[in-house]
Amino acid sequence: MNYVYILECEDGSYYTGWTNDLNRRFAMHCKGKGAKYTRGRGPVELVYLEEFDTKQEAMSKEAKIKRLTRKEKLLLIENYQQEQKLNLEH
Repeated sequence: MNYVYILECEDGSYYTGWTNDLNRRFAMHCKGKGAKYTRGRGPVELVYLEEFDTKQEAMSKEAKIKRLTRKEKLLLIENYQQEQKLNLEH
């Protein structure tokens, strides 16, 4: 499985990435050994996650998210979190 994720950094900024090993990658970000962008901006919180069958699909979605404005990213995150909340209630 391949994943696209958005992290919220301590400074309120967002980092978008993709991986095929979410637990390892998230741990690296938390230790300050992930992407250059997230180093020194921790702690980070996972605020968005989407699964894909292929690396190409994940990378394509990552690129699309990175082109979004901050306002569009906030809406994407909000919709994702509301959907997750509804899934937990049912």
